[in-house]
Amino acid sequence: MNKPEITKDILIEELVNNYPFSVRYLMEKGIRCIMCGEPIWGTLEEAAQEKNFSDDEIAAFVNEMRNLAENSKEDTTPEKKIDVKKM
Repeated sequence: MNKPEITKDILIEELVNNYPFSVRYLMEKGIRCIMCGEPIWGTLEEAAQEKNFSDDEIAAFVNEMRNLAENSKEDTTPEKKIDVKKM
């Protein structure tokens, strides 16, 4: 199964489902990506813009998450569920 590329246009749901580390990453940036245990609607760019991040900052988020994805050793199988309580 191929994962979607992390871009500013990736849907939050796709990002969270395919790259579980993104939940903590975005929370640390102040971007809410989960509400009531479910991903919010919209794209990464839209979620970041709601928090007044610039285009340059959004591009930096994309690059950082791509690097994290390439270097991540976590188990990202679709069967795994994100335990938001641990965050």
